[in-house]
Amino acid sequence: MLMVGLTGGIGSGKSAVAARLVARGAVLIDADRVAREVVAPGSAGLAEIVDAFSPRVLTADGSLDRAALGAIVFGDEAARRRLEAITHPRVRARTAELAAAAAPDAVVVNDVPLLVEVGLVPTYHLVVVVETAVTTRLERLARDRGMTREEAQRRIAAQADDARRRAAADVLLRNDGSLAALHAAVDALWDGRLVPYERNVRERRVADPGRVELVEYDPTWPQQYARLAARIRHALAPADLRIDHIGSTAVPGLAAKDVIDIQLTVPSLAEADGEFARRLADAGFPRVSGDRWDDPRPVGGDRWEKRLHGSADPARPVSLHVRSADSPGWRHALLMRDHLRADPGQRAAYLLLKRELAASAPDSAAYTTARDPWFDEEYLRAEEWAAQTGWRP
Repeated sequence: MLMVGLTGGIGSGKSAVAARLVARGAVLIDADRVAREVVAPGSAGLAEIVDAFSPRVLTADGSLDRAALGAIVFGDEAARRRLEAITHPRVRARTAELAAAAAPDAVVVNDVPLLVEVGLVPTYHLVVVVETAVTTRLERLARDRGMTREEAQRRIAAQADDARRRAAADVLLRNDGSLAALHAAVDALWDGRLVPYERNVRERRVADPGRVELVEYDPTWPQQYARLAARIRHALAPADLRIDHIGSTAVPGLAAKDVIDIQLTVPSLAEADGEFARRLADAGFPRVSGDRWDDPRPVGGDRWEKRLHGSADPARPVSLHVRSADSPGWRHALLMRDHLRADPGQRAAYLLLKRELAASAPDSAAYTTARDPWFDEEYLRAEEWAAQTGWRP
């Protein structure tokens, strides 16, 4: 199934997005509702809270007095951590139960107000952030929840700011317009991305990105890479493998095809099969079928074997190159990236070549083959640079 994280600041309209996704067929798990459920009267969670903080955290009817508990843990780090140790495992367990009960082809939307703050971003296939101007949020909180302006400002300030949430967003839904406009944006997301993404994950299929054209450098590429790398690392935990952003999107200022190239380092390629490949596929990075390799530099040697995975997300093409540590292909990918980062002249020459080839050989196979002579020369230049500078991968 596809696991989607949904978040947004208080008053952003996140609940309206959640409701629309449910109307389109999503299974919703509401983190606030789960958090209340695990400390409901008669629950083991509430009993443990009472043991830890005394019966003064109960109301007259035996339910949790959230205001009283808040007064105890506010500003007391040790008390807050004790409370989290009681509630967080139960929330995670109950959330897992609800997700497991969903159909195998479900799109499960986890509505988590503090998703960014508690570090849950890498646990989802996709994170959707609802963003609304602070002035609009203040108006909504006053109108819909009866908050004073000061109270609303305090609540907003207590959460992650827009910049931090934006950095975590694979999808940013702006909600400063009408409800109809918001629904149209959610519908486009559902039909164009979530439904095909779920199908691709379930069928272990790399999404077809269509024709990928050369575009100007996107300053968000490193940020996108960081989110992808965090998902890969989470999928393979507790293994702590080296992950690198490689290729043209890793070179600041360089135009590139909008495909994020990632290198995942393994001790040996034999360890990149079986359970390892299954975990990557579950996380949205299915393996590309068939044998895969890189052409050697200089030409004439044995092919550089690797494993290649792609992205199941139709809106984010990825080439995930799995290479063994210290192998020639592994070293060359890092060397070329670092040489182009360091040498503005070669960076400019490569950019000129890219533009010429994009105009004369736009299809992928011809584009790749036409670059080979330049790459052969770049290999020699990069090796000379490495020797002069003492570069190490």
